[in-house]
Amino acid sequence: MPATMTKGRVPMEIKKLSISAKRQITIPQKFFTMLGFDTEAECTVRGNELVIRPARTNTGGEFAEQILADLIANGYSGNDLLERFKKAQGQVHPAVEAMLVDAEQVAFSESGHISYEDVFDTEDEE
Repeated sequence: MPATMTKGRVPMEIKKLSISAKRQITIPQKFFTMLGFDTEAECTVRGNELVIRPARTNTGGEFAEQILADLIANGYSGNDLLERFKKAQGQVHPAVEAMLVDAEQVAFSESGHISYEDVFDTEDEE
């Protein structure tokens, strides 16, 4: 049975896992289902922690229509539109990842808050 503790105000469930001779682990069914794992996982080292989470399959496609509309509004078309779209779409995933890291740091911080300007860097846009 998983143990429960809190990190700041966020409750965390903890379960000790065995590691096989081949360095394999089994994700407990409750965690597997609760977090929405499928056939792949992402593994990240954060400080002295190993973070395993469901693999993200969406690389920013949800922003495709907005990106295209903006580029077309700025007068791009043909191959120039295609190249600029590829570049813009490639920047979405890293930006979202950075925002998630920032949000996670706030969630576990003492202050427990971050401003809109901090997240979207809007202070200098005048």
